[in-house]
Amino acid sequence: MHATTLSFRAGNDFAEQVRSFASIVGLKSSDYIRQAVCEKNAQVMAQRIAALSKELSAEHLSFNESLDGSLADGLD
Repeated sequence: MHATTLSFRAGNDFAEQVRSFASIVGLKSSDYIRQAVCEKNAQVMAQRIAALSKELSAEHLSFNESLDGSLADGLD
């Protein structure tokens, strides 16, 4: 795996929190941040999928309701 360095500015309090929590769970700070970002990405993706599913469901319901009127059009 080719690693790329990613840097960002963070306040001292944030950096100390990351170090502290990473130490508690037995991870390096970089591994802790990587895991947190992966978990957040998965959460955002799940929320996006749920929103799209809800939107698609509403579209299907609307379409099905529009077809209900054609059931009684006299055709057998």
